[in-house]
Amino acid sequence: MRIVYSRVSTATQSLLRQRHILTEAGLLVRTEGVAEGFRPADGVLLFEDSATTSKIPALERPAFAKVAAAAHPGDTLTVSELFRLCRDLVDIHAVRNWCQDRGVALRVLSGPLSNFHDLAANDATTALIINVITSVGQFQRDLQNELTAEGIGAAEAEGRYRGRPPALTGTRLEEVRSTFQDQGASIAALARAHVELRVAGDAA
Repeated sequence: MRIVYSRVSTATQSLLRQRHILTEAGLLVRTEGVAEGFRPADGVLLFEDSATTSKIPALERPAFAKVAAAAHPGDTLTVSELFRLCRDLVDIHAVRNWCQDRGVALRVLSGPLSNFHDLAANDATTALIINVITSVGQFQRDLQNELTAEGIGAAEAEGRYRGRPPALTGTRLEEVRSTFQDQGASIAALARAHVELRVAGDAA
């Protein structure tokens, strides 16, 4: 069985990029007349975590619990990009150990690790390359965060930084509040729906 896992961090992010990569790999199929526009190919199980921060370890995410329930020895777990599954070295090793314990192969479709048939392979070369590439990626993210923090600090010192403007204001904001209070709809679902409406209105 081929198992596919996708994730986005916030309600306003889209899974579309990942779905295109997975479609090119033959794991998803484009569909007409369906809202999402994609379905799993034959023999593929698709699990998606939406609005799930990477700060939550992969093994603790809701959709990954479903992956764990569905996975069997000989299956392959595939992700479009490594950072959709793991953000740091500790997490990638946890997932590799999880795959090794269950006899599940791990594949990434894009990026410097895409040439590996099985990232969970228990050999020294695979482990070394994963350590190096993941550590470099973590360093780049940490450096970017430091530069961003320095830029914000400088802008605040000059009185130029006011933060991100609210996504919803006025009537639209009141609609969201009313729907949440009256219907008990989730914040994530409401945010997605109203931001999509705003984007559509701007495009029109």
